[in-house]
Amino acid sequence: MRAERELVAAIEAAAARARMVLDPEQRLLVARMAVLGAAVDDRRIRRSRPRGLYVHGPAGRGKSWLADAFFAALPTARKTRVHFHGFFAELHDSIHERRSERQAVERAIDDLTGRSRLLFFDELHVHDSGDARLLTRLLDHVFRRDIVVLATSNYAPDDLLPSPIWHHTIEPGIALITANMDTYRLDGPTDYRTVRHEHSSGFSSGMWITSPPSDAPGEDEATILSVRGRDFQVLAARSDGLWITFAQLCQSPTSTIEYLEWARSYPRWTVTRVPAFEDVDAEAQQRFINLVDVLVDADVGVTFVSDHDLATFLSGASSRPDAFRMASRLQLLRDDVLGRA
Repeated sequence: MRAERELVAAIEAAAARARMVLDPEQRLLVARMAVLGAAVDDRRIRRSRPRGLYVHGPAGRGKSWLADAFFAALPTARKTRVHFHGFFAELHDSIHERRSERQAVERAIDDLTGRSRLLFFDELHVHDSGDARLLTRLLDHVFRRDIVVLATSNYAPDDLLPSPIWHHTIEPGIALITANMDTYRLDGPTDYRTVRHEHSSGFSSGMWITSPPSDAPGEDEATILSVRGRDFQVLAARSDGLWITFAQLCQSPTSTIEYLEWARSYPRWTVTRVPAFEDVDAEAQQRFINLVDVLVDADVGVTFVSDHDLATFLSGASSRPDAFRMASRLQLLRDDVLGRA
């Protein structure tokens, strides 16, 4: 079909501009997404909604990049791209604002998805039973509205919310995924984040350093940032960047709501006093994993300052099953110990 060929050509052109050479598995995924895109953009009367696509596999294989290129190339304006943390933060806020209304959850979902025919859900992962239930309601709602879902994830559907204690809460959502979406595993041999070292902008312009930076703020720069009525102490909030300690970020009662707000407000961050990963509790570890998710998606440049080099830090994170995504993303940074540039 012409529409499929045009989508494939557009994605391949984007790859060429990014100096990417697509491997065979990536090319197969491009072809599969083109079929989906042609069906979504088909204006003829259809008797049924086309099946969605759930793309999963190890970190750094190009899932999000290819899906973003597909989303950009798709000619319809009736499309919505969301990221797990940002979407759920907005959804929780919208539900709270509508808490006195009937069907508050459904109305909140409609607010965020609008008249979209395609919902692209990037980096789908579930580690909380509350989010599992909300995701299930979201999927049920959008599928009943005949919205097609494209999702990327590091987890196969059956591996979502892997905790044996809480996995049952996501099983209805998994059933909806299986009934309404095809799955595609992208599992190439290369984690591209470990071999592409372009550090010109965004998150990949950041650094992991073991020596204190020369422009560290003085005690007189310490300030309080307020987010939705809650106060948080930081080292400094300058016009060009945020300075904050690991403890202030991850060992305090912060959430992705604050991370998202600060990512929108500050183009660069410096996170100091990063301890060994295994030296903090599981809650602080999860906050740091979530923080890296948010900063990568917002493409914020970050300097992490630690007594431990990046290799040592990542070695300490290797025992946590859900830390692999964070580890892959931190490989994008320049490392003063390894001398990567």
